[in-house]
Amino acid sequence: MTNPVPDVEAEGKRRTPLLLGVAAIAYALDLGSKLAVVAKLENHAPVKVLGDWLELRAMRNPGAAFGIGGATTILFTLIAVAIALVIIRMARKLYSGPWAIALGLLLGGALGNLTDRLFRSPGGLRGAVVDFIAVRDFSVMNLADWAISCGGALMVILAFRGRGLEGADREQPVAEAD
Repeated sequence: MTNPVPDVEAEGKRRTPLLLGVAAIAYALDLGSKLAVVAKLENHAPVKVLGDWLELRAMRNPGAAFGIGGATTILFTLIAVAIALVIIRMARKLYSGPWAIALGLLLGGALGNLTDRLFRSPGGLRGAVVDFIAVRDFSVMNLADWAISCGGALMVILAFRGRGLEGADREQPVAEAD
């Protein structure tokens, strides 16, 4: 029996527009939120969202997540550039919608933090990233970090499920005996 609903991935449709759309949305949300935080929250008291568990607190982070590597800002800039280039190169082989979403989140997040590193003080590949989502006893992050985290988690799930960039499951179905 054939499936009456067409499988877009099976038809061989490239998912590059989906990847770029997700990346653009993630990037725009990150950039817009950082502009708002710098304009309205920087040099002000934190805003409590969920009591002591979640607050909006503007801070500049020259390192990576959890404040790791503050003295190696240039390294994180180069890693973000490499990630963006690898994703753009992978887009030629991308036929999976879920992978397009995962890679789009990763690309949008990487570009969001890369923009800070290029254009925020002190500049010259050494800019500090604007972080503002403070989760109690965890970290202070931004929307780019959340996009990267969600994209990475989705990539792990897809890899464990055997989904490839080409849109098909990696495991071939076992032939049924007649």
